[in-house]
Amino acid sequence: MQTPRDLVYRAYAQSLRRQLPLEELPRHVGVMLDGNRRWARERGAGSTEGHRAGADNIAPFLGWCEEAGVEVVTLWLLSTDNLNRPPAELEPLLDIIEQVVADLAAAQHWQMHVVGALDLLPEETAERLLRSAASTAAVDGMVVNVAIGYGGRREIADAVRSLLRDAAGRGTSLDELAETVTAQDIAEHLYTKGQPDPDLVIRTSGEQRLGGFLLWQSAHSEFYFCEAYWPDFRKVDFLRALRSYAERERRYGT
Repeated sequence: MQTPRDLVYRAYAQSLRRQLPLEELPRHVGVMLDGNRRWARERGAGSTEGHRAGADNIAPFLGWCEEAGVEVVTLWLLSTDNLNRPPAELEPLLDIIEQVVADLAAAQHWQMHVVGALDLLPEETAERLLRSAASTAAVDGMVVNVAIGYGGRREIADAVRSLLRDAAGRGTSLDELAETVTAQDIAEHLYTKGQPDPDLVIRTSGEQRLGGFLLWQSAHSEFYFCEAYWPDFRKVDFLRALRSYAERERRYGT
């Protein structure tokens, strides 16, 4: 049975949704899922409980994105810096990530892509993640990038390495490449190649910094910082982010 608070929340969410101009909504939303550990600490729980609570909020969030007509979502689940955490925290976190990616893939509702420096992950973890994503290759649905072992600087370095290898394979000299290489050439070697750049990047937990997320792709993105920790991030928080985005005048390059 719904409480009066539930009814007010639902009415408010519907009101926010009606305020959103469909033609002004983002095609690609990037999300920095921040605050799981602080959420757990404030409840006297361990970090693993916080990461589980954060994982539980991912599928609902993807549903909200679909309702809004978003075409691509990129979720930052694990940074390259996170890989330096103590094994007692990192190993359960990797298990949680493997499970949530497997569950999202099993739904056969979204086309999953794993992006990041997978060579930095345990081999079995990387293989499981790639198997899960591969099982959704034929799904005609919203594209969901799961950024795992991801760092923006590492992505750009990997893109340049890939570009150099391709050029060498064609017999192009370094001097020739230096004369002709363009920003678009590098973009075509990023983890997200072929996808639109993010229109909106959301970071939860009150932190107001990029932290290395989609450094190249976010050059013209709008940013929205939310005070809520990721496990507490609600549909109304997402709708407020969309409202804020729709109200802005996007200025490319200025």
